Amino acid sequence: MLPRIILALALLAPAAGALAEQSQVQRGRASFYHPENFTGRPMANGDRFDPQSNAAASRTLPLGTVADVTNLRNGETRRVVIEDRGPYAGGRILDVSPRTAEELGMVEAGVAPVEIRPVGRLPDKARDGQSGTE
Repeated sequence: MLPRIILALALLAPAAGALAEQSQVQRGRASFYHPENFTGRPMANGDRFDPQSNAAASRTLPLGTVADVTNLRNGETRRVVIEDRGPYAGGRILDVSPRTAEELGMVEAGVAPVEIRPVGRLPDKARDGQSGTE
């Protein structure tokens, strides 16, 4: 019985390490979705993109991750939900909705240095086919 428990723990260890790695604070550049080009298009989680939502895209954070995003230029912080994959432009770590970009004060520049701090994760049942679960 003991060897099975040790084997089970050994198999779980990499997953736990990966989860801890994904919840690390990230710093980099963020951009935002073009409201006309992406509105209504399906995101990676199956919901349709709403420019007034708090949806965001990350290549590394799991879908459903709730994170606080801080614009390092002005200190503004907003909470987002990772609902899509991207950004695909080089040197960027996050895409946010136009509403979130406006609230973060990054619309005029188009790109801003940000800090992403994961704070939790939505339960799967919270995903209801509409973007920007708040």
